[in-house]
Amino acid sequence: MKVEIWSDIMCPFCYIGKRNFDKALKQFSHRDNIEVIWKSFSLAPDLKTNSKINSLQYLKERKGMTDSQAQDAIEHVTAYAKSTGLDFDYNKVVVANTQRGHQLIHLAAHNGLQNQMKERLLKAYFIEGFNIDATDVLVKLGLEVGLTEEDIQTELREENFLPYIEQDIAEAQKLGVNGVPFFVFDRKYAVSGAQPEEQFSNVLDKAYSEWYASQDTLAFDVMQGQSCDANGDCC
Repeated sequence: MKVEIWSDIMCPFCYIGKRNFDKALKQFSHRDNIEVIWKSFSLAPDLKTNSKINSLQYLKERKGMTDSQAQDAIEHVTAYAKSTGLDFDYNKVVVANTQRGHQLIHLAAHNGLQNQMKERLLKAYFIEGFNIDATDVLVKLGLEVGLTEEDIQTELREENFLPYIEQDIAEAQKLGVNGVPFFVFDRKYAVSGAQPEEQFSNVLDKAYSEWYASQDTLAFDVMQGQSCDANGDCC
């Protein structure tokens, strides 16, 4: 069963939501039958990477917040993240455009490493303070999850996966997604926002049970032994 997740790397609730979903999935007895697909979403497509401003300044300039409002927002999300086991460090966060990070996520998906790349980029942004728009950083992070430097450099230069990002964003608009994270289970149920682990568990159970019941055939792990086939041949 497919679970599609629209998300942006610079979205704190996307990381918190991912952590809660990961916990629910880890406890789910049929997790091996779940395919997680990360979809791109851009909260600030026009953002120019600027390592000279901090998150407080960004919120004030981008969102029109006062000093106290921006500080309260940062403290709130940091505490929320802490409750899920994530140690956000907004003093380190580099305000950066996320498009190239999304390119790496799609490249990683092509190599069966999408979830690892998504997690690594989120950690790099919110905890370690890396500039996720910098080529040297993206090469470093990509190598850590198992991509090759040649593939990374080629993607960053040629932008072969850029149409995939555009397709994800267009699909989100078609589905009416106007905020992230946004989780879609088997194209039947959706969860919006960084919901608690229990909520994800409930939706996983419901969606999976209905998906499983709709399958025409059942697949078994078979322990082979002597038997007779439909033609009457026995061995």
